[in-house]
Amino acid sequence: MSNNDITNELKLQILDQIPAPVMAVDKNMKIIYMNHHGKDLLKKEDSEIFGKLCSGVINSEHCNSEKCCMVNAMTEGKPFAAKTVISVEDKKIPLEYHAVPLKNKNGEVVGGLEFALDITERLLYEERLKEQSRTIRQMSTPTIKLWDGVLVLPVVGVVDSIRAQYMMESILNKITETYSKVIILDIHGVAAVDTAVANHLIKITKASRLMGCECILSGISPSVAQTIIHLGIDMTSISTKATLSDALSEAFSILDLEVREHKHEKSAE
Repeated sequence: MSNNDITNELKLQILDQIPAPVMAVDKNMKIIYMNHHGKDLLKKEDSEIFGKLCSGVINSEHCNSEKCCMVNAMTEGKPFAAKTVISVEDKKIPLEYHAVPLKNKNGEVVGGLEFALDITERLLYEERLKEQSRTIRQMSTPTIKLWDGVLVLPVVGVVDSIRAQYMMESILNKITETYSKVIILDIHGVAAVDTAVANHLIKITKASRLMGCECILSGISPSVAQTIIHLGIDMTSISTKATLSDALSEAFSILDLEVREHKHEKSAE
C-alpha cells in the first residue's frame, strides 16, 4: 500500500470518527461518500447509498428545491447552511446541515461535502423554554375579575414589548370572556416608566376601548409621575387614579353602581 493510499484511508477513518453524519457528492449529486453516522441515521446499507442521487437517499424537505444547501454551495462556490427535516421510516428528524463545495487543484468545483446535526433534543429544549416563558408571563400578568363588569391587571416589574403584547392579548381575551366594561391597570409595582412603556399602556387603553371597555390606570407613584412629565409623554387619553381604591370607585361610577356602608343594628334585649 502506497503512502497516498494510507493517507486517504486515514482521512476516511477520521471522517468516520466525527459524531455527526458526513456525506460527499459529485457534480451530478450522486453520493460518493457517507460516514458511519450518516448510514446509521438513514438506516441504509452501502448498496442503497453509494452511486445514488442524494435526493433519493436522504428524502429531505429541501431536496429538489432551491433551498438545497448542497446545490447552492456547488453553484455559488461557497458554504451554505440551513435547517430541514428528513423522513426515516415514517419518522421526522429535524436537522441543521452545512454544505461546502469540493474543489480540485485548479479551483474547479467537482462536488460537495455536507455534514448534519440532529437537533431534535435542541428543539425540545427550546420548546420547553418557550412553555416556561409563557407560564411565567401568565403568572406575572394575571387579568383578574374584581367585580361583575370590572377587571384588574396588577403590573409588576419591567414592561417590554413582548410582555406588553401578552398583556394586551390577555386583557382583550378576558374582556370577551367576561363582557367587562372597565379594566383597571395597576402599575404600583412598576418602578420606572419610559416612552416605550407609556406607549404600550396607551395602545392597551385604545384596544380596550375598541372592545367597549373603559381603561383606568392606577398606582402611579410620584417618581413615575415626574418621569412622565419630564419625558413630555401625553397621557391625557388615559384615565388615571392615584390608588387602586380610587380606580375601583371610578369603575363603580362608570357602571352606575353605588357603594354604601352597611351598619348592623344591635337587637333589643
